[in-house]
Amino acid sequence: MARIKPQALLIQSKKKKGPTRINVTTILFCNLIVLLILLSLIATYRHWFQSRSREQTGIGLSKFEHVDEIVDSKKYDLPGYAVLNTSKGYITIELFKDGSPETVDKFLDLCQKGHFKGMPFHHVIKNYVILGGHSQGLGGIEDWTSKGKLRGRLTTSPKHEAFMLGTTKVKEDSKAFQLFITTAPIPDLNDKLFVFGRVIKGEDVVQEIEEVDTDEHYQPKSPVLIIDVMLQQEI
Repeated sequence: MARIKPQALLIQSKKKKGPTRINVTTILFCNLIVLLILLSLIATYRHWFQSRSREQTGIGLSKFEHVDEIVDSKKYDLPGYAVLNTSKGYITIELFKDGSPETVDKFLDLCQKGHFKGMPFHHVIKNYVILGGHSQGLGGIEDWTSKGKLRGRLTTSPKHEAFMLGTTKVKEDSKAFQLFITTAPIPDLNDKLFVFGRVIKGEDVVQEIEEVDTDEHYQPKSPVLIIDVMLQQEI
């Protein structure tokens, strides 16, 4: 067996221990793979985040829609008609729940509290209006009693017609809440009243009240009362 010289062994040892050279192409390929993995992770996270946001938005909208449905159902569950039982007969009123919701709510609340039981019609102005209330004042319509105002001829709208139900626009407490039923078109009605209903049955009773004898202050000589108010969903 041939002997290997020490110098030759040293050269072979250096060759075995020397570092392995990595190709530049291999480095670029590895970097590309890492970059693709990072982009994939970012895209996955963005997709998950957008899906979660849409789900939360959908839940929020459904909650709002549910609240709106509850509000609408409550509004339409309210009575739509009121029947005034007066000492002259019954007067059926259709309430404007959509057109005058706040005034209708106030009226319904007072009905449930019995506010109108025994309420008198304390002013009757023939060919104009009958006024009921616990207060003896005219509720801001004093000028309606003037002959010039009664004979005024102005353009009217449907809310100005006869047999409309309203209450004064003057801010008063519940004890002073008054009811006006027109017996003729009133051109400046909306300037004075919140109109929140109309008579659909019992016009003859309104006219009978209108015909009662009054003194010089338009106050009935014999009491005409609202005995009670009945609320109904339908008629």
